[in-house]
Amino acid sequence: MWYFSWILGVGFAVLLAVMNAMWGENQEGRRQAGPQDQGSR
Repeated sequence: MWYFSWILGVGFAVLLAVMNAMWGENQEGRRQAGPQDQGSR
């Protein structure tokens, strides 16, 4: 059953990479928007 933990680990690594890329894109958009958009949450 080593393959179960292996595919779980690979899936988690892919999920983490996708989330990191999405967070990076969001931070870049926030920087471009400027400080006037910070209070709209």
